[in-house]
Amino acid sequence: MIELTVAEIADIVGGELADVSPDEARRLRVTGTVEFDSRAVAPGGLFLALPGARADGHDFAAGAVAAGAVAVLAARPVGVPAIVVRPSSVSGDPDSGVLEHDTDGSGAAVLGALGRLAAAVAARLVDGGLTIVGVTGSSGKTSTKDLLAAVLEPLGQVVAPPGSFNNELGHPWTVLRATTDTDYLILEMSARHPGNIAALAAIAPPSIAVVLNVGTAHLGEFGSREAIAATKSELPQAVPASGVVILNADDKAVAAMADVTAARVVRIARQPGADLWADDVVLDELARPRFTMHSAAGSVPVQLAVHGDHQVSNALCAAAVALECGADLEQVATALAGAGPVSRRRMQVTTRPDGVTVVNDAYNANPDSMRAGLKALAWMAKSGADGGGERRRSWAVLGEMAELGDDAIGEHDSIGRLAVRLDVSRLVVVGTGRSMSAMHHGAVMEGSWGSESVMVDDADSALALLRDELREGDVVLVKASNSAGLGVLADALAGDGGAKPA
Repeated sequence: MIELTVAEIADIVGGELADVSPDEARRLRVTGTVEFDSRAVAPGGLFLALPGARADGHDFAAGAVAAGAVAVLAARPVGVPAIVVRPSSVSGDPDSGVLEHDTDGSGAAVLGALGRLAAAVAARLVDGGLTIVGVTGSSGKTSTKDLLAAVLEPLGQVVAPPGSFNNELGHPWTVLRATTDTDYLILEMSARHPGNIAALAAIAPPSIAVVLNVGTAHLGEFGSREAIAATKSELPQAVPASGVVILNADDKAVAAMADVTAARVVRIARQPGADLWADDVVLDELARPRFTMHSAAGSVPVQLAVHGDHQVSNALCAAAVALECGADLEQVATALAGAGPVSRRRMQVTTRPDGVTVVNDAYNANPDSMRAGLKALAWMAKSGADGGGERRRSWAVLGEMAELGDDAIGEHDSIGRLAVRLDVSRLVVVGTGRSMSAMHHGAVMEGSWGSESVMVDDADSALALLRDELREGDVVLVKASNSAGLGVLADALAGDGGAKPA
């Protein structure tokens, strides 16, 4: 964060000083990072006191100051230097997931203050030349964010969120990682309700926006794909006329967003006619795409280090941003070639010493990303035969796709049927609810499967099954919404190495 005194921060957020005199507040300077986890506090930092599932951050304020925090941003006095924002003065979104334990409004107060602080800092940094890039879409945001960081790093200093820090806590927290040395700030933007993306964009208005796709993630919250599209369109609407909006023209709902922005529009696609487009797409044995990228400036071959055919569109979007920021085609191709998976549990591929390949994509799932993951799995299994070897046995270990509402049963059924159509060898359905039963029975009804599809109660049961039945050379996809808890299973599986001989 840029250096600010405690008094300046109090003025920005509209807070009151507690356990610190006005004179001392004008002397005390926050020179470090802003943290909501007291274990991450470093000297010179600012600690956020937020209510959590198991503890209230206010109870850790004294420890944070002892660890080096200059002050605490809190909803009540905490016995150490603090900036206090009253719960009644700030409204928040109780359905955001961040505030589900906010019984007294203290979390909303602190998050509101955090947003105001981030907005003030972002405005100062933009005046100093910072370029803000916003990314949204139903799927692929985190992968694209990682690709964006890779293609922009040769052009200057980049700040990007770790993992999926894309809500009303992670978004301003990321903004406050930027300093006067930062050239590019990359921000993911997610939403659970209409207006969420507009609110995030207001904190740090982007001069470049990227819209990847409109799918069915959070369909249970929005009610329709049209409502999802309208919410995603809040990002291009937030870009000024002097800015640029990158749209994936292969998605009709995204392409239509050209009509709602005053900014210049750059279209990417997997066919001629767009401003930046790809053809001759082929995948290697681990489903890493190779293609030719075309623009008005020429053409260049691109080899990606990330996995899945769906990464082509993500890479084109990242490339379009880099080109707008001054890179040339060769620079972009070189950066993309070195941009392997960064964020954990998102198409993270590990090949064990016994030849078993584990695809850990267990951080999140919706119908679109689940289909992409299954297609990548099928390709990896098939590539052994294409390369002259035997087709690899493939395992799809799938958990629930959350927040699909009334469409949950049908969407899970469709994924089970797709696994059969893609000739996945074994389907392990993890969980016993109605949605998971629909996935299992969809697979059984689609083909002549018997024991090829099996339901297990939990991740431990799935891991025991896999450890007992995996053979050398098998390929395994583990995918579910984060709430299903399959990430630990995938991590454990990737660390194993004792499969039975094929």
